[in-house]
Amino acid sequence: MLANARDTDDIDDTMAVSPIRRLRGELRLPGDKSISHRAAMIASLARGQSILENFSTAQDCAATIDCLRALGVRVAQSESTIIVEGNGIAELQTPSQTLDAQNSGTTMRLLAGILAGQPFTTTITGDLSLVTRPMRRVAEPLRMMGAEVELDARDCAPLRITGRRPLHSINYQTPIASAQIKSAVLLAALAAEGITTVAEPVQTRDHTERLLREFGAQIEWDEKAVSVQGGVELQSRQLVIPGDISSAAFFIAAAASLPGSDLVIREVGLNPTRTHFLATLKALGADINVTEERLEAGEPVGSIHVRGVPLKETTRLDISGASVSNLIDELPLLAFLSASLGCEMTLRDAGELRVKESDRIAATVANLSSMGAAIDERVDGWRLEAGGKLQGAYLSAFNDHRIAMSCAAAALSASGTSQIAGARNSVAVSLPEFWRLLETVAE
Repeated sequence: MLANARDTDDIDDTMAVSPIRRLRGELRLPGDKSISHRAAMIASLARGQSILENFSTAQDCAATIDCLRALGVRVAQSESTIIVEGNGIAELQTPSQTLDAQNSGTTMRLLAGILAGQPFTTTITGDLSLVTRPMRRVAEPLRMMGAEVELDARDCAPLRITGRRPLHSINYQTPIASAQIKSAVLLAALAAEGITTVAEPVQTRDHTERLLREFGAQIEWDEKAVSVQGGVELQSRQLVIPGDISSAAFFIAAAASLPGSDLVIREVGLNPTRTHFLATLKALGADINVTEERLEAGEPVGSIHVRGVPLKETTRLDISGASVSNLIDELPLLAFLSASLGCEMTLRDAGELRVKESDRIAATVANLSSMGAAIDERVDGWRLEAGGKLQGAYLSAFNDHRIAMSCAAAALSASGTSQIAGARNSVAVSLPEFWRLLETVAE
């Protein structure tokens, strides 16, 4: 089913994926990437020793840990548990070198919020992909709060941040739906005088709000806005981080597309801002059930059971507007799944996909076209026509973990073997274990 390709220039980084009958068994996934980033950062601002179990194995989260250490935070790691020794909001140290966020936009943007409230100058950079992503969107509110934030001529990284304490509290309306912008302002608000309020055009994932409350911040929020009181001392916590639902999505989609599949994924985060993907699959006729639900450190957690059944043949998937932000990580995957099922799909209002780890609109269209799908690229999305079975093809991960895993999910039900260039190593950004886990449940 899976193998290193043998007829390519880079045999170590190209995966050959052949069709299978079904997925069957149980999986437990490493901790949620979004929550792991935030938990480590907030723990570094709290007083005392925080223990974070099931911490993400993603390279992105390792970049966050490296940056925190460079800021003087003591972080120890034992397998999937990290121990963070926090000394409070005011105790970070001037780094001796430029911070490297590697490929992680979350690391760069959220750390910018923390550094805005530190009375020293720090520079943050990243890899060739990260330094092309837009950063003015996070610089502007931090400047309003009193920090100096310098960008390059393209309004991209590196960021040179000269913070101040205390910052000004602000009432801020985010120009786009972005949990990273919101979180950067909320983290900066911890070092501000008074109450800072952030409003969004539509609600985005609320992990930062939930974690701030867990660590003792004075915070209030609803679907429209969130407010944080500055100057409140945070306290250390012991948390178990739920499995990453964005990583689970690739296994769920593959199982749903293969009749006869019977897959259970245990201890997965079920934050309502992250489960729109499950509702979308159910609308296509997927047999998905959630069991063993409970709250863990302020986050809903449970097990997801997927049975492969024939899905609706005439369903049209049309995604636009507010739904886009709630599906942003899974949009390419939904295109690959729709094409696998022969369904029509139209995506609009998703121009943000062009400034991710790759141009995910162009990457999705290129790969599905190679597999024989009739798909047209649009400025802010695509239109996929209903069609027949996908064909195995030579595909590219475009150095993007989510494109690599989306290609793999589609290849499992295609006709013939697909070779995915750059797929073996690119998945490490979010789920280094992807290929091994897939092997354990593929039949």
